[in-house]
Amino acid sequence: MATATAESPALAMPVNPTLLKAALAGVQGAFTMCGLTARCVGASAVPVREGGRVTGLIGVHGKVSGFVTVNMTERIAVKAVSGLLQEDFSELNAQVVDATGEITNIVVGGIKSALANSPWAFLQITVPSVIIGQGYSIAYANGLEFINVLFESDDKEALLLEDRLIQVSMSLLTI
Repeated sequence: MATATAESPALAMPVNPTLLKAALAGVQGAFTMCGLTARCVGASAVPVREGGRVTGLIGVHGKVSGFVTVNMTERIAVKAVSGLLQEDFSELNAQVVDATGEITNIVVGGIKSALANSPWAFLQITVPSVIIGQGYSIAYANGLEFINVLFESDDKEALLLEDRLIQVSMSLLTI
């Protein structure tokens, strides 16, 4: 994956800059509400396997049709929900799963706002679904505009890099 930041989204591998800026805005806005920060560490125009155990998924429709996924580790999901709800959670439970769907909704709402005046605008979103587990694959149709943006959370207690990663993927088809 190529490196990108909010200040300088210049990339060695071409990704759609409008979609990249929208992903940055959506994640930064949502995770700020959760009391966390996440910096962009890469972006790709090719699908990659989702590494985290918790994935929020929302369908979008407007000038484009497709979906957005927000993938994170269980650790990040628990910390983000704890920050959002101002309540201490120590493990994945029904309330954390439900609130992870809401965090996905907030991320997609930020992306929707950032894309409002672009050719990538969408007006409608579905109810979020949350996938729990690893090792699944999502098949993407030909002709989609795809972007995967990788973020690293500021969790200083997480010893392993993979425990700090968040991925946001968009796959969109112009109608």
